[in-house]
Amino acid sequence: MMEAMRYHLLPERRPLLQSPRTRPRKATVGAMFAVGGMDATKGATSIEQYCLRKDTWRQVAVMSGRRLQFGVTVLEDRLYVVGGRDGLKTLNTVECYNPAARAGASCPPCPPTGTGWEWRSWRAPCSAVELCGQHGHAPQHCGRGCPQQQAVCCGRKGRQLLSEVRGVLRPTHQQVEHLRPDGQPPGGVGVATWNGFLYAIGGHDAPASSLASRLSDCVERYDPKTDTWTAVAPMSISRDAVGVCLLGDRLYAVGGYDGQMYLNTVETYDPQTNEWTQVAPLCLGRAGACVVSVKL
Repeated sequence: MMEAMRYHLLPERRPLLQSPRTRPRKATVGAMFAVGGMDATKGATSIEQYCLRKDTWRQVAVMSGRRLQFGVTVLEDRLYVVGGRDGLKTLNTVECYNPAARAGASCPPCPPTGTGWEWRSWRAPCSAVELCGQHGHAPQHCGRGCPQQQAVCCGRKGRQLLSEVRGVLRPTHQQVEHLRPDGQPPGGVGVATWNGFLYAIGGHDAPASSLASRLSDCVERYDPKTDTWTAVAPMSISRDAVGVCLLGDRLYAVGGYDGQMYLNTVETYDPQTNEWTQVAPLCLGRAGACVVSVKL
């Protein structure tokens, strides 16, 4: 009882209080979904679901015509796929997938110009994110333990790769703070958070058109309390455009591109042991998939 009390009352010390008793049970962590991405057909439309208990992937749905550069988020335990391109034009349509009902549905399209939205070609690529389950932007506290901030990591400015964490958005303070750069300037990097740390995974260190471009297996961890980056155990293979997601208490690196082929490789990182382990592969090799987890 005392151990449990310390764990819940001292969240800042949780990284030091990890034990087999703090690991979430497999039946409670939900499921992980890989949505779309680039494949050998130049755009995957399928959605795959990963079951942690069985260590298996299966296809559960197919998007209707949407192929690339869309955003995916989870709201009220449903997946919402927003915008993107169908190969020819930019879309303002939205699709929803309900894992509990194993069914998809269309949603109202994003509002046109003049309603506070500007839906133009720059909506592809598109990103979508849940703001603590809120409808609107008033800062609120939620019971999910989610951080009241969002980080934007690395990226590209024209042909120049940026090594800096572009900033942390803190909704409660309505401001963006710029943070210390990480060690390498990757593009195509996957990012995720766990236990108050930000992880930057994989990517490439030069524009893809450059002969000097190299893919990375590097994994770096950012600690916002000390404003420092630390290299942790690398992935088993170097890859670009890797999808990254937190499921339970482990990070998953899903798919990616190794310079020659689109990968179905999936491996998981245990922050407590600093080790990577390969798990079941995707049904379809893909890079740049949107990977999210859902509580079922």
